[in-house]
Amino acid sequence: MDLGRFGIWTFDFEGRPAGAVRDSVQELEELGWRAIWIPELHGREALTHAAYLLSCTQRISVVNGIAQIWAREPRWTHGAAALLADAYPDRHVLGLGVGGARPGIKPLQAMHEYLDSLDDALATTTSVDPAPQAPIRRLLAAYGPKMLAMARDRASGAHTYHVTHAHTAQAREVLGAHPFLGVEHAVLFESDPSRAREIAREHLHPYFTQTYNIAKFLRLGYTDADIDGGRGSDRLVDDLVFWGDLDTIVGKLHQHLDAGADHVGIQVIGVEPGETAMPRWRRLAEALSPTTNGTPVGT
Repeated sequence: MDLGRFGIWTFDFEGRPAGAVRDSVQELEELGWRAIWIPELHGREALTHAAYLLSCTQRISVVNGIAQIWAREPRWTHGAAALLADAYPDRHVLGLGVGGARPGIKPLQAMHEYLDSLDDALATTTSVDPAPQAPIRRLLAAYGPKMLAMARDRASGAHTYHVTHAHTAQAREVLGAHPFLGVEHAVLFESDPSRAREIAREHLHPYFTQTYNIAKFLRLGYTDADIDGGRGSDRLVDDLVFWGDLDTIVGKLHQHLDAGADHVGIQVIGVEPGETAMPRWRRLAEALSPTTNGTPVGT
């Protein structure tokens, strides 16, 4: 799976009119970005959202980061993914995830059973739909070693979210050399430490109050003092949000590649309500591929 070294990971398209979304994704493609990652959280359904972005563009890959397994039965997930693989060969990636803890449900078991049902749908011979022009490509949202091992064995690789360089190195060790590792990381164009950490803490607070995210941070060697009752220590905040000037941010993003990531999905935060991250995406495109002249970002 080749998505280039860098892509855009964004909530920016949720809550915006379809025409504005179309204009933005087309400009991202013109800027040379090779991949865009979209979540499923605030109301846009993951696979129709991906289909719309693919229909608006010609080359860019669209990755669900993630499509929640609770949102649709496996047979319909397979049907939608097969159609996208047929209509847009090698441009859609089905990123699947548990999407948060649920009482009484074990994430590993839930994902295992979901993948079983997906594979059953793939193997069936009774479908009237033709086989897609290209294989369905899937990733799993994975943090702990067991889910990473499942991503290694039952998908094309893993997608991680709000992790550190150290976690990327650990994930690569579990995955081995060949499976794909896509890492999301938040960035903030703000050089004042107090202001940067204030914005970063607002973004990170929900993740500092969720049991499964706290467990992830503790496994990485942070302490309850770093969680700080949901506030987050300076050390933890600075590791999870790269802030500062453009050169500082770009240098830290490259360290994920050095640690073993194949690709980094860059999430720009600190954008005011009603505004777009496009000015920052333009700056990142120029910095990550300074001699582009049409060459995709991060190649």
